Amino acid sequence: MGNSIIKNMGFHHVALKCKDMEKSLAMYSALGLTEVARWGEGAGEIVMMDMGNGAIIEFFANGSDEFSEKGKWEHFAVSVDNVAEAYQVALDAGFTSVSAPNAFTLPAKPAPMPIEGAFVKGPDGEVLEFFKKLG
Repeated sequence: MGNSIIKNMGFHHVALKCKDMEKSLAMYSALGLTEVARWGEGAGEIVMMDMGNGAIIEFFANGSDEFSEKGKWEHFAVSVDNVAEAYQVALDAGFTSVSAPNAFTLPAKPAPMPIEGAFVKGPDGEVLEFFKKLG
């Protein structure tokens, strides 16, 4: 059954703050995930890994054993055809804006990744990203 409100919405990625980036990448690689993009360095490093069906886990460096108010997960993202429309639907439903729709290019390797995204906050403080890969 498809979504009748936001057409073609689907899971894209979740983001995890890692205490030990290399250990996390090695463990998830052992489960068959493959790296699709990487950018930043040191404490600002971010790596996207594909689960095998297009669903992504995005790993953020500089995590700790402590839980922030957001927990270990930075946000979760859903793939949409129209970021602005999905963002407005969420605002109309009572979500709070975190970041309005914005198109930019991630300085990823092996190739830059042009995207459009917007973030909203839900009732329990969870952050949802509407995500569209451009080009």
